[in-house]
Amino acid sequence: MGGGITSALFGEEPSESMVPEDSIANPELLTITAVDSIGTDESERYLHLTESDFELVARELGVEVAAIKAVVEIEAGRAMKGFWAPGIPVINFDRTMYLKYRSKATSTEGAKGEKVPEGLTGYALKEWTELINARKTNAQGANLGTFWGMFQIGGFNYKLCGCESVDEFVKRMAYSELEQLQLFAIFITNTGMVESLRKKDWATFARKYNGPSYAKRGYHTKMKKAYTKYSG
Repeated sequence: MGGGITSALFGEEPSESMVPEDSIANPELLTITAVDSIGTDESERYLHLTESDFELVARELGVEVAAIKAVVEIEAGRAMKGFWAPGIPVINFDRTMYLKYRSKATSTEGAKGEKVPEGLTGYALKEWTELINARKTNAQGANLGTFWGMFQIGGFNYKLCGCESVDEFVKRMAYSELEQLQLFAIFITNTGMVESLRKKDWATFARKYNGPSYAKRGYHTKMKKAYTKYSG
């Protein structure tokens, strides 16, 4: 997954952004600060991305808006949303990644008294239940082994997203879709994937973003089709 929820929301398999944490194209990583354009009114935090949001980030990256939207659709599904409820981002808990990265967490403490968010159903409830249960054993490891937001970026990639810790990464992912978009922008810049997105080289982008099984799962052709729709 850069990603992954393509989704079970729509009967599709989740996608994943499998870029390893040490796969850095630019050794001097870009960092990100909290966006200033989010309204101070708490009710505005969870509004969907606007066209202006897409255009702003697209200009910064030198890519087409349609190219970014193509990635969103394949990673988040046709609903193109980053949250299941206010403050509850779309996630895909990956037990294999959790088992791999929990030993690398700076803290092995479990979360105390944390409960599954209320009001979730179906796939959302399943994923958050698994995440919360894992957090009780190793909170940071659970966050590292989960794919977050509308771009389904693995928590283990937090440094490549410009964050100092996975906890900061999760906090930003839970803030707004605009914050998720900016984390994505930093992520593909730090990993060198932005050039493939500029060129609409979908095979190269999907291979880097979704891992070696991208062709088998057709991520490159799905992104190309989605780009054609949004650029039309």
